[in-house]
Amino acid sequence: MTGRRKYDDGCAVAHGLDLLGERWALLIVRELLLGPKRFTDLRAGLRGASADMLTQRLRELGDSGVVRRRRLAPPAASWVYELTAWGRELEPIVIQLGRWSSRSPALRRDAPIGADSLVLSLKALFDPEAARGYTATIALHLGEHRFRVRVDDGGLAVARDESPEADAVLETDPDTLAAALWDDGPRPSDDPTGVVARFLTLFPLPQAARA
Repeated sequence: MTGRRKYDDGCAVAHGLDLLGERWALLIVRELLLGPKRFTDLRAGLRGASADMLTQRLRELGDSGVVRRRRLAPPAASWVYELTAWGRELEPIVIQLGRWSSRSPALRRDAPIGADSLVLSLKALFDPEAARGYTATIALHLGEHRFRVRVDDGGLAVARDESPEADAVLETDPDTLAAALWDDGPRPSDDPTGVVARFLTLFPLPQAARA
């Protein structure tokens, strides 16, 4: 961690910021929560980060034991970055931070959002009570990104998945889906069973925080 700013504070929260407080560090963790990614995929998800900055942050997170690099087995045989077991423990922290931040009146609703960010927002904003009595598997296709979202009577499970088996397929892009969920944007018209329409009601925004 040579050259990084430190708080020199014995508090574990301060040390956590030593590890994750540099710009882009926590967003790299966010991008890896749904599975390993190649460097090019990380760059695509973190459009404002330069290649040099991303390389530096990945090196620092690797030195800290949060991220590791490994080679996929053939035929892919490409190098990917993934969270360590300790790094994966950050998931509930990132999810809760997302839920907390969604209450900010200053949050830009018109800013672009990536596929992984959108899917993690679903995890952050899922309302178990609204999902009581609803069971469905949604194949969520966000451009080239494929996810399987399973809602089972108040529970939610999300995974990156190419499987076509689902009760409904929702094919769109992250920004359009975000608008449908939270900004009264257009909703899919091809939904004869109403499965998708009900699904879109399960992720309400919490009440905005007051100063």
